[in-house]
Amino acid sequence: MRRFKFLDLLTIAFVVVLLVSNLVGPKICQFGPYDAPLMRWLGAIRVSAAQLLFPITYICGDVFTEVYGYSASRRAIWLGFFAMALLSLMGAISVALPAASDWHDQQAFATVFGLVPRFAVASLVAYWAGEFTNSYTLAKLKLFTKGRWLWTRTIGSTVTGQAVDTATVIVIAFWGTPWRTIGSVIFWSYVTKVIYETLATPVTYIVVGWLKRTEGVDSFDERTNFNPFHLRA
Repeated sequence: MRRFKFLDLLTIAFVVVLLVSNLVGPKICQFGPYDAPLMRWLGAIRVSAAQLLFPITYICGDVFTEVYGYSASRRAIWLGFFAMALLSLMGAISVALPAASDWHDQQAFATVFGLVPRFAVASLVAYWAGEFTNSYTLAKLKLFTKGRWLWTRTIGSTVTGQAVDTATVIVIAFWGTPWRTIGSVIFWSYVTKVIYETLATPVTYIVVGWLKRTEGVDSFDERTNFNPFHLRA
């Protein structure tokens, strides 16, 4: 693969955001003027802190694929996957190790790092499937549009990638919960993520345009092997 000035930096940023989003996930945030009549009728807006951060990884995936090509995105996705797996494994081991007698923060530590195995598996599978769906869709749409109309690719890939990611993680993590509840959670989580990334489209335009000019590249995946397990450039 050709060496680029900012590719490694962007990959590191992608992995860091991915790991941080998993660490802040247990925090539930609440927004809104709670005494306003409309808010009393709708109820407070409650979202996981991860939901505010994780969509950035899909924006990064769009940038990787649009500028550097599917192979660069595939590399970043696998690096993120192994980083998440290592975080989950080491978190479980650290929680299981006996705490010192004078250390009283075990419960707080377990809350942050003690992932339920099914949730950890759900997160890894959903991330892997969703990110590859996102990158594949964008790469194919770029060929179909001949590089025009970037917004069709960023939004189109989000629609497919987030559908796979959201449905997968919620179905696996909450298997056994009534299907009506699962469907409601999937719908609202999906809508929130798509709106989030749609609103970020102008920023994506700016970043993509700057990188293409700076790196002198605008990749088209005309002869690319889209097999996720084909790791050669």
